[in-house]
Amino acid sequence: MLRPVAILATIIGVAAAGYAAFPRSGGEAVAQSSAAGEGIHKIKHVVIIMQENRSFDTYFGTFPGADGIPMSNGQPTTCNPDPSSGQCVKPYHDTSDVNMGGPHSHRNAMGSIDGGKMDGFLEQTRAGKQGCAPDNPDCVGGQAKKGGGGYHGTDTMGYHTAAEIPNYWAYAKNFVLQDHLFEPNTSWSLPQHLFMVSEWSARCSRIDDPMSCVNEVQSPRRPVKFLEIAENPSVANTRKRAMYEWTDLTYLMHRNHVTWGYYIMEGGEPDCADGAMNCAPKGQKSSTPGIWNVLPGFTTVKEDGELGNIQDLRKFYAAARAGTLPSVSWLCPANKYSEHPPARVSLGQAYVTGVINSIMQGPDWDSTAIFLTWDDWGGFYDHVMPPVVDENGYGIRVPGMVISPYAKKGYIDHQVLSHDAYVKFIEDDFLGGQRLDPKTDGRADTRPTVRETVSQLGNLEGDFDFSQAPRPPMVLPNGTIWSGN
Repeated sequence: MLRPVAILATIIGVAAAGYAAFPRSGGEAVAQSSAAGEGIHKIKHVVIIMQENRSFDTYFGTFPGADGIPMSNGQPTTCNPDPSSGQCVKPYHDTSDVNMGGPHSHRNAMGSIDGGKMDGFLEQTRAGKQGCAPDNPDCVGGQAKKGGGGYHGTDTMGYHTAAEIPNYWAYAKNFVLQDHLFEPNTSWSLPQHLFMVSEWSARCSRIDDPMSCVNEVQSPRRPVKFLEIAENPSVANTRKRAMYEWTDLTYLMHRNHVTWGYYIMEGGEPDCADGAMNCAPKGQKSSTPGIWNVLPGFTTVKEDGELGNIQDLRKFYAAARAGTLPSVSWLCPANKYSEHPPARVSLGQAYVTGVINSIMQGPDWDSTAIFLTWDDWGGFYDHVMPPVVDENGYGIRVPGMVISPYAKKGYIDHQVLSHDAYVKFIEDDFLGGQRLDPKTDGRADTRPTVRETVSQLGNLEGDFDFSQAPRPPMVLPNGTIWSGN
């Protein structure tokens, strides 16, 4: 269950900062950061908080100064055709705490992007043929309500404001908001989480052979426990089992004695097994490989003896309190707190606030960078066409923030970024700039692209001012600490 944390500050102080003109990012920002010399190494702890299924426009489409929903006189000027009604539906303010979104497979991503027109979101939602979730207040008997506002099967076009997500907007106003951060691949949660820790999504046909892996942006196999492999090696080659033989980031961190933790909230998995709109969740815990808990499936994690680094989320809070955070932490919620439809937005925001409060109240705050983001667009509308970097992505734009005592205040970063930038930052901070590059990392595989080096990818160092004194914590109200179901 969740319990409240002590509130040391309120959003009143946040609001007082106002919506001043935001500085723009660019080459000069990165140059200033580089001029700081060893500045990046003031960051001793990177914490990646990843939530589920929101596009940038659905959370920050009306954020002042950001590249948001095209408007004229406060009214959206863009729309998506609805094949069921023949109307073109404009983005609208959705005040509901429960959303549905739409299907979000690779096929759905390509259909929503529609060659750059960004007008296929409603068509994909209708084609998903998914019913209303039972706990959606805009649904009756599994069907959308017929009258008034609300879902109607079109909430993929809805957007939220500070009225519904005040803490997220408070972080954006007082730290760094990234308005051109894209999912690294055009697909759903499992491929994305493979990219997050390894910069690739693939299928492998032979155990202990990274060269047997082939590109797979939609249907990589779910991970399997290593105990099963040890007892029956043939299971890795069955259609239902998987081993991830290619190289992941923990391989480089282990070789360089960089500590890491992958923290899992026990409960239900946040996403469906194929990127569908909704499903009955499967159970997850730190010892259960799954859609979000992908590291148990990597051969390198087993060979390096680091399966114990995959831990229950409660141990993260303990480390934050004690000042013993590892160099790199990934945090994965269960479905109830993930914001994956139909999970309540308010519960996800409360969980995230609690995590950030725990870091800010702990001894490691002055040396920490928090990267807060959402894993994929979840079917929700976004108006910006993703750049194409290779056959895997980029995918549709998602929200991203940098929260740190060295983060620039009230800064909107307009660089082209993806979650690959997190890996690049970790490599630059802790690994001397080593890359997951089969030509140099000592473990060859057949990945099509070294993602950290693509020309489109910006540099997260531009979001920091390492010459400034560490900024004090900004502990927000309504944060909650997860202590078990």
